[in-house]
Amino acid sequence: MLIRAVLGFSIVETLALAGMLLWWADRVAGARLLAAFLTGIAIWITGNELPNWIGPAHQTLTFALLAFAPLTSAFFFHFCVVFCRVPLPRWGVVAAYLMGGSATLAAQVLLPAELVHKPHVGYIAIANTVGWTASLAWILLGTGGVAVLLTALARARRPAFNQIAAVTASCLWGLLCLAGYGIVILDLPVYPYPLLGLPFYPVILVYGILRYGVFVANAWARRALAWALLLAAGAAMVALIPLLPIESRWAGGLVVAASCIALNGPVRQFAERLVYPGGAVSAVDLQSWRQALQSADSMPALENEASTLLSRRTGTQVRVLLGDGAAQTPGDMPCLIGTRSGPGWSIALQGWEAAPPGPRRVAELFGTVVADAAERVAQGEQIAARERERQLQARLAELGSLAATVAHDIRNPLNIIAMAVVTAPPEVRREVASQVGRIAHLSNDLLDYAKPWKLVPQRYDLAAQVRAAAARLPHCTLGEALQAPLMIDGDARRVEQALTNLLENARAAAGAGTPVHVHIDAEQRPDAVLLHVCDDGQGVPEEIRHRLFEPFASRSPGGTGLGLAIVARTLAAHGGAVALTERPPWTTCFTLTFPLHHDAKPS
Repeated sequence: MLIRAVLGFSIVETLALAGMLLWWADRVAGARLLAAFLTGIAIWITGNELPNWIGPAHQTLTFALLAFAPLTSAFFFHFCVVFCRVPLPRWGVVAAYLMGGSATLAAQVLLPAELVHKPHVGYIAIANTVGWTASLAWILLGTGGVAVLLTALARARRPAFNQIAAVTASCLWGLLCLAGYGIVILDLPVYPYPLLGLPFYPVILVYGILRYGVFVANAWARRALAWALLLAAGAAMVALIPLLPIESRWAGGLVVAASCIALNGPVRQFAERLVYPGGAVSAVDLQSWRQALQSADSMPALENEASTLLSRRTGTQVRVLLGDGAAQTPGDMPCLIGTRSGPGWSIALQGWEAAPPGPRRVAELFGTVVADAAERVAQGEQIAARERERQLQARLAELGSLAATVAHDIRNPLNIIAMAVVTAPPEVRREVASQVGRIAHLSNDLLDYAKPWKLVPQRYDLAAQVRAAAARLPHCTLGEALQAPLMIDGDARRVEQALTNLLENARAAAGAGTPVHVHIDAEQRPDAVLLHVCDDGQGVPEEIRHRLFEPFASRSPGGTGLGLAIVARTLAAHGGAVALTERPPWTTCFTLTFPLHHDAKPS
């Protein structure tokens, strides 16, 4: 009765695992062939059990099912070739199927065995000459498959080595289980205990493969192992209840239930340690990680701290990349990638294919802590950015009020000064006019920079605007990218002002008596349009590079120091940025980034 239950369970289990392989066929090489092999195993077990279910009168159906064994071995051989990526010629696979198919066909047509009743197992098929001939075919094909596995195992590297080793171990286990039928056929005075281990054969085979290819299979294995251990413990306690001084069945059942509940935690922890060796993570570990990451106040700091913690725990160098840094992943190092996904962060593992399940489990749990920390840091950065914006607007409001007063108080004296030198010599008038113009320019720039303004965005051709602006400046050349339309969403008037400031900046940076050459080019990217404004002037002094886009920082002696600050403010209002870049042979190059599909904001 026990063997009947075990073999019946093996049939259901084997078919279920075959279906699982078909579900994940795209993740395992040769998964469909392995599913066909497992289906053949289920058919073979069914053929052995059929006489015990419905009686020996239907032996024709029994022999027909058993006759599929050689073809099943052909599927196994083909799977080994594909799974191990052995460069076997096509004719070798065809020959295997011809051998298995011919043996199966011969066993279907001719009578391959006879049914004999044996102790412990009931009816069993004893092969005759035809049956042994067919058996020789599946033995040869099975041996060939194992030879392929052993050859590949000798040169394989992890994790392929572990998977091939699992398949090889399952073959040895299956051979050990079949020894139970040998005990019955040889009439040995021993109970065929090896047959009781048959349900483990497909589990070892499939799980050994999926363990490294489909990580969720480990979670299922952990749950299944925990439930199996709890059921075994419950069954053992039920067997021991008669030995206890308890007469009530209800009381006995309560004892079993209470014991299973008490064992639930330890059993699950044991199952997790068994499935994820080295991957056990306690609540103390999670809390210590949270505390360690609490000190990070920026994404780079969080990346560095998280990389250090995970590398220390796994014993190998690991990179944690979050947000924009996740796009630059090193190809030779396992990475934990965090990206913004809706209201939270999603964590993915990259380059962990060769890692055992234990460290991968640690990385996944560590990723949940990193996701929470990244959300905290992102919120902190947003709050800090809003506070900086508020302070900037407050300073601009104060500066605007001051600028309006200064401009009003300056313009009147400037007019008086200009009128007072009308009768002065020409050289005096020119000098006074130059200085008056400079002060007026500073006053206008100060007013324009300080006053609040809002973009009026529209879709227009940036390339056409650049061509028109460049036409007003001598010695200005354009790149090929500006000959085609470059559509952006922006405030054309503000962008025009920024371009004018850059071109005037280049002209003013020229040395005395030296014409400056300006070159403008563009790049179209999927998410942005880049505009490069370069010149061959005197360059930017090293001492002002770090504050070039701040107010009153100028690279030319006569500049107001507000032109580039206005450019930076304009690009920021468009959601973009301006940067001083290097583009040889030009001495100075400003790169303007206009993001696509950006909503304009007040500035």
